[in-house]
Amino acid sequence: MNLGVDHVKAMTPERYQPGIGLRPGGERPDLEPLVALSYRAMYQAIAQHSRLGLQVVVDVGHHDAYSVPLGILPTCARLLAGLPVLFVGVRCPLDVIMQRRRATWQVTDQEDNTIPAPVQLWQQAVHDPGIYDMDVDTSLLSSEECAALIQQRLHDGPPPAAISYLASLIPKHD
Repeated sequence: MNLGVDHVKAMTPERYQPGIGLRPGGERPDLEPLVALSYRAMYQAIAQHSRLGLQVVVDVGHHDAYSVPLGILPTCARLLAGLPVLFVGVRCPLDVIMQRRRATWQVTDQEDNTIPAPVQLWQQAVHDPGIYDMDVDTSLLSSEECAALIQQRLHDGPPPAAISYLASLIPKHD
């Protein structure tokens, strides 16, 4: 089963967009309660699929750079307690991300050729706190090679521990 942010976002009514896809920066505090609720609902579904014996792949980016920290990742990690979860960090250098954006979406560079602030902020925020069972770098490996490494880790171990650790974190609140 493939569950993730894109699927939840697609189900979100237009008036609540970007919903679960809200980017770092705190520009829509009115949506933040819905974002936190949407993540919890998605993770409840993930947990239930797993408890029923289905293998689940989740494509999701987490950040806590809202108008106030929401503690979404530790909260969601707690929902997966006792389930087999391999938490993988997917990395890619910013220059490669920009090359891909230009090629895929015909995104033009800024006049000064700097990387747009929202892209930089996302790349910083999504890897905080940076606790993973393993990392893959999509600038060095194809999707198939990344999947093969993940499969090898699932088969050979060591046992995953990142989600249990993340579940133990106390969300920071200002």
